[in-house]
Amino acid sequence: MKITSILTEDLIQVNIPGETKDDVINAIIDLAMKSQKIKDIDKVRQAIFEREKIMSTGVGKGFAIPHGKTDAVSDIVAAFGVTQKPIDYQSLDHEPVRLLFLLIGKDSLVGAHIKLLSRISRLMNKEELRTRLMHAESSTEILEILREEELNYLDV
Repeated sequence: MKITSILTEDLIQVNIPGETKDDVINAIIDLAMKSQKIKDIDKVRQAIFEREKIMSTGVGKGFAIPHGKTDAVSDIVAAFGVTQKPIDYQSLDHEPVRLLFLLIGKDSLVGAHIKLLSRISRLMNKEELRTRLMHAESSTEILEILREEELNYLDV
């Protein structure tokens, strides 16, 4: 499954507002509410924050993948954002975060959820890609950058 098959322009935002980790997670969850696949935003929010309590989803290099699984979605939902400024996210490398990729999986679609997490991690491991995304000025530009990058994968 392509990341860009579930991520649309209306689910991407540059300049996500917020001063804290919780602020930016809430902001990107609010952005995801634009998806018609969300049945209960409160359950989604709970799933994301419960997962965050287990271990920070700040994976390093200025990037975080807040994620969770819940029956409160009808299918996998994604949202992407670039924060207005670096956020202390208690990341694994102790570096602040600017890039957030929210992934909300359906309880019954665990395999697809894990594959997408893996794909997101592989893509975001590329410094050049992270830099391009951080400097993008619109959701259109971000989606185009991600589409270009996904063309490098044979399994898309």
